[in-house]
Amino acid sequence: MPQRAVGMETTRRIELPPRGLAGPADPLPPAPAGLPGSRGEHLLQRAFGTESRAARFYSDQVLDRLNPTMVEFVARMEMLFVATADGHGECDSSLRAGPRGFIQVLDEKHIAYPEYRGNGVLASLGNISENPHIGLLMIDFVSDLIGLHVNGRARIVDDGDLRAEHPELPSDFERGRTPERWVVVEVEEAYVHCRKHIPRMMPVLRDRDWGTDDVKRKGGDYFDAKALPKPWQDSTGS
Repeated sequence: MPQRAVGMETTRRIELPPRGLAGPADPLPPAPAGLPGSRGEHLLQRAFGTESRAARFYSDQVLDRLNPTMVEFVARMEMLFVATADGHGECDSSLRAGPRGFIQVLDEKHIAYPEYRGNGVLASLGNISENPHIGLLMIDFVSDLIGLHVNGRARIVDDGDLRAEHPELPSDFERGRTPERWVVVEVEEAYVHCRKHIPRMMPVLRDRDWGTDDVKRKGGDYFDAKALPKPWQDSTGS
């Protein structure tokens, strides 16, 4: 009788409980329809006794759209923190920056931020192409010391295509940098980030080299990573 090879394709046997034997009771009944947040956060709220505080926050602070105060806030932001994950849940966080108005509010349910020529890795866009869920965080470090979270679903749109839909998009960009494409986010949750631990920062004039591939001007090998071995390189370093 031929022996069966054992390898990665072998299916592990799973022992099922006898029929009629009930498993442990679900400690969390279904959340009320439309309640913000994940099942995991609701379970931990119950476990840690924070349900009433969370319910008050959902009721008082969480919207499914941008209100006029949020629209004004977004319009004056100069930095944007972006969180994405690929189809397996592997996460990435990144920073986007530009002059006031670089983040565009298309309507109360949609905002867009530009993507310029970068290092060619396209980590955030690659994640969005697999998994549209996205988390944005904008913080005013200068005057109001407050933040705004926007969570939603993202899609990638070429610059020309978005301009055809929204001809009001700006055409005058800092130092002539023009977007190659945009990330358009459909807002699902918008809520405050409290000011308690936000430091105050003072903006200063800066002169940066844009549109360059000069390694030194972009920061060089600041973290001394170039000479270290990487598991995705062979012994020749290629």
